[in-house]
Amino acid sequence: MSLKSRGEVASRSVISQRWVILLCLGSFCAGMFFTSRMWTIPEPKGFARPTSSGAEKLNVVSEDCNSRILQEIELKHETKDTYTEVFKSHSSKETLDNAISNLEMELAATRATQESIQNGSPVQEDTRTTESSNKRKYLMVVGINTAFNSRKRRDSVRATWMPQGDKRIKLEKEKGIIMRFVIGHGATSGGILDRAIEAEDRKHGDFLRLNHVEGYLELSAKTKTFFATVVNLWDADFYIKVDDDVHVNIATLGETLARHRSKPRIYIGCMKSGPVLSQKGVRYHEPEHWKFGESGNKYFRHATGQLYAISNDLASYIAMNKNLLHKYANEDVSLGSWFIGLDVEHIDDRRLCCGTPPDCEWKAQAGNICVASFDWSCSGICRSAERIKEVHMRCGESENALWSTTF
Repeated sequence: MSLKSRGEVASRSVISQRWVILLCLGSFCAGMFFTSRMWTIPEPKGFARPTSSGAEKLNVVSEDCNSRILQEIELKHETKDTYTEVFKSHSSKETLDNAISNLEMELAATRATQESIQNGSPVQEDTRTTESSNKRKYLMVVGINTAFNSRKRRDSVRATWMPQGDKRIKLEKEKGIIMRFVIGHGATSGGILDRAIEAEDRKHGDFLRLNHVEGYLELSAKTKTFFATVVNLWDADFYIKVDDDVHVNIATLGETLARHRSKPRIYIGCMKSGPVLSQKGVRYHEPEHWKFGESGNKYFRHATGQLYAISNDLASYIAMNKNLLHKYANEDVSLGSWFIGLDVEHIDDRRLCCGTPPDCEWKAQAGNICVASFDWSCSGICRSAERIKEVHMRCGESENALWSTTF
């Protein structure tokens, strides 16, 4: 090859190498340009890039959310700890029993209210006022069991141991003692018997009318209705049933019951266990005598029917379960049967069944004043309308005892 041809080949290779380098550099720059365009993230339409102030706000919100989450986590831990403490504090059987008892009483009051509304049970004006305002706590409610033909007995009670008019109202306000004659309705609603009671009530204002049809064979049902009604109307420590032919010293009764105020489930009276009478036609015959075993057996212990008292939780129990509680022929037996399977303290206090003079008089002179006095032979004071004034004069507490006693 000639020298000239060799020079041309050399110059061409130099030029081609330069173009290769330039092409490489151009390709690199073009690649960088297109790469930056492709990896640039476009801003979505409708969303503005946050400014410095906006970024601060976002940080505040973020911190607030974090703090709320932390607070919720702490609250959950605290709630869990609280439940653990409550569970531990209620782990004892006694505490649980008290909690259940309170719930049952509240449920009983609610049920009794609903049933009163549904059955159209009469409610006195003074109890409506009590219900509408804050319900106060009373010491006791004394229900004096009476009948349509017992007007003279009621007047004799009003003239002796039952305060009247302003004194009765004062007794309720200052001493927390409610006293009412308890009676239902006649077989014919709104008949002459009901109208006579309504007229008597307008004069004295001392009746509690029950949603109950009166009848001697319906005393167990009347007792059940009485306790179910009064526990709804008045919140008291004790509820007492007494017959209208019995003499009662109210201050002594209040003192006696106040001693047992802190105890749960109290059933107090003169406890007895008489024979179960299976022979038809005799007084106190028990048609269901076969339930008590063989002939000649006795009843379980129960309070005599002339006067007895039960505590608030037992009255609430009756109100809650009145549709399930069985009624025997004798109302005092029925009441005792309702408690025989419960954890109830039976208190036998013989001052609740003293005899008439001279028995109660001797005890009063010895400083042991009786709560109630009556004749066992008559299941009450014999001819009480005529004799109760004498019993009151010889065995009654002093006139100022009721007002000076602190319960």
